[in-house]
Order: sequence, then structure tokens, then C-alpha cells
Amino acid sequence: MSSDRAEAPRPAFYALASGGWRDLVTVLHPPYTAWHLSYVAIGAALAPTFVWWRLAAALGAFLLALGVACHALDELVGRPLGTHISRRVLIVLAAGGLGGAIVIGIVAIFTVSPWLTPFIVIGTFMALAYNLELFGGRFHTDLWFALAWGGFPALTGWFVEARNIRTEGVLVAIACTLLSLAQRRLSTPARELRRRTSSLTGQQVLRDGHARPLDEKVLLAPLEGALSALWLAMVVLATGLVIARL
Repeated sequence: MSSDRAEAPRPAFYALASGGWRDLVTVLHPPYTAWHLSYVAIGAALAPTFVWWRLAAALGAFLLALGVACHALDELVGRPLGTHISRRVLIVLAAGGLGGAIVIGIVAIFTVSPWLTPFIVIGTFMALAYNLELFGGRFHTDLWFALAWGGFPALTGWFVEARNIRTEGVLVAIACTLLSLAQRRLSTPARELRRRTSSLTGQQVLRDGHARPLDEKVLLAPLEGALSALWLAMVVLATGLVIARL
């Protein structure tokens, strides 16, 4: 048996070799964390007013809640990335990340707006309900993913700067929801190919008679190529919009 066949496929295109600190990096899903933090920055940068420290606080809160806590909870339920991080460490990461985000939110209630209270409550609920698959997984759907990881960060970014909700902010949130839905439509088949497929054979027959062999790599390439381009594009877009407001 060749070494290529003996080696288990990585659970994600950004996953590092298993073990030690590399598992901690992998469980944070760096490209996707950066992608969804970009929604916060986009919402804030497009708001009518802009104060840099408000955006910094919002990014810090979402980094802790979404980047650390949600991903730790996701790994806690089912081990989709197959890391060797202990259950205790994952619980500490989840509690610490979510707790830190809530603390930032409470401070923001007194320094930015008391109307951030509903955002904190909704954000906490989404983090727990989605990633722990509570209520029979009712909130663990493509739509709830798009709302929780796309629309909500963008609307929160808008609100911490504008301190109101206007049509423009809602439209930005809807756009980010649709982008997250597109991400989900690409990542779901990619995950199935990487994590659940033991073998795949077939061919594509063109109209001119030529046949192309199909395997996991062939089907993964356009999916993960699009995901890689999209997360980087969102980070660059968000960075440009923020720089324009500084």
C-alpha cells in the first residue's frame, strides 16, 4: 500500500498535521474565523459614524465567542476535526471564550449603548444552540448558520458604530447572510468528501467523447478553491473599508 493511501486525509484544507499546538490552531478554523470577523468590520465600516475602538472591541468579542468558543463547542460535539484536544481543554476554551465575549459586551452596554443587551443575549443563545445542537438540532441548519455567522456579526458591527438599526445596516446584514449561505453550500459537500467518503470513482464524459476520471481531489478542487478565494476576498474587502474610515 502506498504512503498516499495510508495517510488519512486532512479534515479541512487548512488543517495542520495532528497533535500538540497544531490541533489548537486547526480547531480555530483560521480562514473561516477571519472570514466571519470580516463581516463585523464591514458592518462597522459602512455605518454612518465610525470610532475605531468600538470596532476593536466588537472584533475582540467575536474572536472570543465565534473563533474560540463556538469552534471549541463544535469540536466537543462529534470531534469533526479529529483533534486530540482533551474534553476538559475544549470546555475551558468554550467557557473562557464565551465568558470573555460576554464581559466585553457588558462593558459595551455602559460605554456604547444599553441596546447592546439584546445582541449579547441573542449571540449567547446562538453560540450554544447552534454548536451544541440543542433543541434536537433545530437551530443547526444552513439558514441558522448563515444568520448566526453572517448576518448577526455584520448587524452587530453596524450597531456598535451607528448605535441604531437602519435600512442600510439591515441590507448589509442580509448580504452577509447570503454570503455565509453560499459558504455553507460549498463547505458542506467539501466536508463530506474529506470526512465521510472512503472512496469515489467515476468519469465525466464530454460531448466530444473525451472522458475525464473523477475522484475526491477533482471534486474538492473547485469547492475549496472557491472557499479559499472567498475568505481572502472578504478579509481584503473588510481591511480596505476600515482603512478608508480611519
